[in-house]
Amino acid sequence: MRFNDIEHVFFDLDHTLWDFDKNSALTFDVIFKEEKVEVDLLKFLEVYMPINQNYWKLYQNDQISKESLRTGRLKDCFEVMKLQVSPQIIDNLSVKYIQCLPNYNHLLEDTLEVLEYLSPKYQLHIITNGFEEIQQNKLNNSRIAPYFTTVTTSEEAGVKKPHLQIFQRAMKKSNALPEKSIMIGDNFEADVVGAKNAGMHSLFFDYYKKRKREASVCIHTLNELKLCL
Repeated sequence: MRFNDIEHVFFDLDHTLWDFDKNSALTFDVIFKEEKVEVDLLKFLEVYMPINQNYWKLYQNDQISKESLRTGRLKDCFEVMKLQVSPQIIDNLSVKYIQCLPNYNHLLEDTLEVLEYLSPKYQLHIITNGFEEIQQNKLNNSRIAPYFTTVTTSEEAGVKKPHLQIFQRAMKKSNALPEKSIMIGDNFEADVVGAKNAGMHSLFFDYYKKRKREASVCIHTLNELKLCL
């Protein structure tokens, strides 16, 4: 499907452009060594990823605080793995994780190529539920910040995707009309449903091939955007 009359392209950041899984794994490898936590990294990540995903869903739905997300996901993971890790070390890990994460800036395949292709044709923007203090660092350190006219975070908006207000704020900042805007992201509820409720076009980036969404336009690689826009 090709979208016509689009002027503004809004992207999610983590898991859509920025390779969160790879960068997160590299970060854990470093901070575990610094805090002398002896754990098999691959086994840890296998346990951690679904726990982290669930915590983010709770955070997205305003059921837990940022602080609970940062420490709770680690605490639960170590409990599942039956590892004795002190609350102080968990606190240290949670702080170091946020500090260290933007130092690794692997992008998903075709990110730079697609941004180069789109930037002369459209105004590009970011809408993210990620933490304010590190999202801009991710964009700067990965050298993709210049491609984007605006960046709207959930902490800035006071609500998280899929809440209508964050999309409205992003469109106001960018002087974009919803009918001439499209949202691209890997989270169906947050990105696709949220954008549709705001009157925007939407495109589900099913990079991890988790599920089929017959009711939405879906891509599995960023390069497919060249066929849609």
